Amino acid sequence: MLSVIVLLPTAVAALLLCVPNRAPRLLFIGAWIAASTADLALALAVWAGYRNDGGVQSEERARWIPSAGVGYHVGVDGLSLPLVALTCVLFLACALYALGERRRVKEFAALLLFLQTTCLGLFVALDLILFFLFFDLSIVAMYFVIAGWGHPGARRAALKFFLYTFIGSLALLLGFIGLYLAAAPHTFDIVELTRQNPLAGRSVYGGLVLLAVSVGLAVKTPTFPFHTWLPPAHTEAPAVGSAILAGILLKMGTYGFVRIAMPMLPGEWRGYALVFVVVGLISVLYGALVALAQSDFKRMVAYTSVNHMGYIILALAAAGTLGGGQDDARRLAVTGSVVQMVSHGLLTGALFLISGVLYERGRTYEMSAYSGVGSRAPVFAALTGVAVFASLGLPGFSGFIAEFQIFTGSLGPRPVATGLALFGIVLTAGLLLRALQRVFLGPLRLPTAAPGSDRPFPDIRAHEGAALLPLLALAVVIGLLPRFLLDVVEPASAGVLELLGR
Repeated sequence: MLSVIVLLPTAVAALLLCVPNRAPRLLFIGAWIAASTADLALALAVWAGYRNDGGVQSEERARWIPSAGVGYHVGVDGLSLPLVALTCVLFLACALYALGERRRVKEFAALLLFLQTTCLGLFVALDLILFFLFFDLSIVAMYFVIAGWGHPGARRAALKFFLYTFIGSLALLLGFIGLYLAAAPHTFDIVELTRQNPLAGRSVYGGLVLLAVSVGLAVKTPTFPFHTWLPPAHTEAPAVGSAILAGILLKMGTYGFVRIAMPMLPGEWRGYALVFVVVGLISVLYGALVALAQSDFKRMVAYTSVNHMGYIILALAAAGTLGGGQDDARRLAVTGSVVQMVSHGLLTGALFLISGVLYERGRTYEMSAYSGVGSRAPVFAALTGVAVFASLGLPGFSGFIAEFQIFTGSLGPRPVATGLALFGIVLTAGLLLRALQRVFLGPLRLPTAAPGSDRPFPDIRAHEGAALLPLLALAVVIGLLPRFLLDVVEPASAGVLELLGR
């Protein structure tokens, strides 16, 4: 089943490339929507059959390069299953949003379907080389999405994105090879390496491996100071590309920390936990402060991703602090981190699609060019308001569930850092509310038009609403009824902490 989920989008992409270019545009988008819908249905079937008792399930194995200890090994647990479902949901939303796309639709649909395969493949991979393969292929696919369908400065931003993340992937590969060489027998299998704990008692060697793995994952996340590729990539990418980049690709980094760094390098993670606490805290505050200074709506949302990813790193680092009877708090921190990955994917994906709606009407992201838009587009204003309030962690939304668990779980092990990180919530609330006020309230002002002019600014269109509403509805469902998600995540979080305590 998992192999079908992973490979189905690429199979459909290959079929689309065989269709003549003169075929109707809606044929390509329709095939993309159908493939994403089928993938989501299969993912939900896996979720329905999942047992909430922890452990890897739905495993599939095949021989690949046995002489090098490499195999095709996939499976899901409470860490990966929510991200698989998130990937399917967000790609389907982007397919619906792309009904408004007019440029080289066949290639666009095929490329996004291939990108979906790389994202799903990484989250189900249980072999380090398989993980690395999908990690690298996602970089290639996203490079072409940004360069081919982005704004005028997209090629330079795409190149910067590719070089940064590709260099990070090379560091990641060095770390994987270090784990392979330490294992006896040599293997890249994630389950076997986790069981072996091959670097136990080898502090210097283990520290170097953790450094390599962490640099590779930190670039992808991204955390301070490896974040500089993110704002230009988001600003120049098409709305769909930005939504996938923020909603899914950034989670490859944070997922790697909780899947690889923490359980495979438990002693090293505990030993250097304070370093990651500092990195997470700086990312939280720096991301919020720089976002506060932005006048570009899309660039502002991009910097809030640095802020939100910082919360995850802070919580995972706090979970590495042993002793003091903090086991329940540490488990809560890990659970909150995974919930934050899901929540951020839904909400920031929605915010980037909203930025695409704004740009399509006004041809600029500059917030100073807009005012009083709510009077012209009340539904668009309402959806943006929901996304903003959910993103700043208002109770009743997924952001509150995630941040409450993160701060509650981190406060005991790391009280000073957690207290300082609370300022990030205040800053985020201020910058998002200010953006909402500047764009949607006040007297009407539209780009290149005199105040009060009759320039058209249509309200939300059907395909835009079809993309945004499910994302925001899921954020509300998780905020009000989180048990279905927490029942899956909590046993896996407890398993991570058990491995971390070895």
